[in-house]
Amino acid sequence: MTAAARHGAFHPLRVAAVDRLTDDSVTVTFAVPPELRPAFRHRPGQHLTLRTRFDGAEIRRTYSICAPVTGPDGPGTLRVGIRLVEGGAFSTYALKELSAGDILEVMTPAGRFVLDPRPGTYAAVVGGSGITPVLSIAATLLAREPEARFCLVRSDRTTASAMFLEELADLKDRHPQRFQLVQTFSREQQQTGPASGRLDAERLTALLPALLPVDRVDGWFLCGPYGLVEGASRALRGLGVRRGRVHQEIFHVDSTDGTDGVDGTNGTVTAGQGVAAAAAAAAAAPGPEESTLAVTLDGRSGDWPVRSGESLLETVLRNRSDAPYACKGGVCGTCRALLVSGEVRMDRNFALEPDELDAGYVLACQSHPATERVALDFDR
Repeated sequence: MTAAARHGAFHPLRVAAVDRLTDDSVTVTFAVPPELRPAFRHRPGQHLTLRTRFDGAEIRRTYSICAPVTGPDGPGTLRVGIRLVEGGAFSTYALKELSAGDILEVMTPAGRFVLDPRPGTYAAVVGGSGITPVLSIAATLLAREPEARFCLVRSDRTTASAMFLEELADLKDRHPQRFQLVQTFSREQQQTGPASGRLDAERLTALLPALLPVDRVDGWFLCGPYGLVEGASRALRGLGVRRGRVHQEIFHVDSTDGTDGVDGTNGTVTAGQGVAAAAAAAAAAPGPEESTLAVTLDGRSGDWPVRSGESLLETVLRNRSDAPYACKGGVCGTCRALLVSGEVRMDRNFALEPDELDAGYVLACQSHPATERVALDFDR
């Protein structure tokens, strides 16, 4: 792999279709020309970063690929699911203005919330648009691995708000013995199935053992709003599930720092991490008055002073506009870099797993220098 290929590159892709899923969600299908199909090969569960400009300002958002993985030649089309977020600039544009024939800049697939097909029993707990990557994971797994089973527990407000109902019904029809689907609603009563109400830790602690042998599940995939993912994580910890078997992706976090970068974005996160712990760590580690950042990015290096109050990503972007990033909210993980030397404090982290933190990786968008010199390597 060359240095230039280490980070996702943007390519202009034509929108082939915008299809309404629910009153507040759509799927957007991109046509991928033959020469770009190898670059857009993806793993089940990965996402795309979309880039456009509004009033001269660049907007980036990440959205999960909802279609199953195709053959080795790469996909002829790519489809993502987008739900409208109140005040979300890009999701509003996607639902109200985007149409077939438009061109968007699309970054090649990324993300570590993935499951490559292999035998075993897998399960997911998802809420709202958190179904999007899990649909790709389940469809790919069941189609390619006959010795695999998948149990999906999903929560939506109402039937009308539930994305991909037809796709999941079709998946159930094709794999009736290997795909278990449990639908819950928080604001709607069902004649059969679980009672109405939110899927919190207490409900999941009672529900999950009744559905499948929790201790024999090879991998758990939690995806959706922060509250649901945290509740599911607490439930699994209480049921004795090892942390290494739980994979999480947050789809929406209430912004506390004024950024406009967390609507519908993705990012892996592991149990025990969150805003409170990260904020406490940040408060306990004030930075130096002056500091310098050394960066290696796509094989090129540079040293730049860090301005007061800015994140390390902002320092890099003042000097290298090609630095990888998307949400700027500590959620998607696109700006992950290895801390080679020095110390940093992160405002928050919803993207890095404990093993990544132990290995020295940080989120550049959330990192501030805690020593006079800091070195980051985006290439490792």
